[in-house]
Amino acid sequence: MSLIQRPIALLETRFFEGLALLVARLALAAQFWRSARTKVVDGTWLQIDPITFDLFRDEYHMPFPEVSGVLATYAEHGLSALVMLGLATRFGAAGLLVMTGVVQLFVYPDAFWNPHVLWFGLALVLIARGGGMFALDRAFDSIFKPKGTQS
Repeated sequence: MSLIQRPIALLETRFFEGLALLVARLALAAQFWRSARTKVVDGTWLQIDPITFDLFRDEYHMPFPEVSGVLATYAEHGLSALVMLGLATRFGAAGLLVMTGVVQLFVYPDAFWNPHVLWFGLALVLIARGGGMFALDRAFDSIFKPKGTQS
């Protein structure tokens, strides 16, 4: 192999792809996890801070702030946990993609190039490729993958 082909061959391995998908999962999930943690009372797991409702009403201008605040907080926690663990990765990434779309359209419409386009890109890669070899999804591959396909 030439000096160029050898490094390229190393980059085309399942291990390297799995590592790249792990980093993509953690990068996307971390954004939403940190956001979720700002919406709960310090020292609790899911007790929603009353200021969250003010945020959804006054800054985000969301309808029904008591409902949308609760839904967003729980979705950010749950979906980012799924993506971090690589459990139902495509489902979790699709949920975070939808949340990013809502934030882009209704909350911060001027923030497309930074940071929303990055979140869209990470979510799309995870939807297309799955969680990779370092994801809990791998445990379910034999159950859900059609016979005759390769992993």
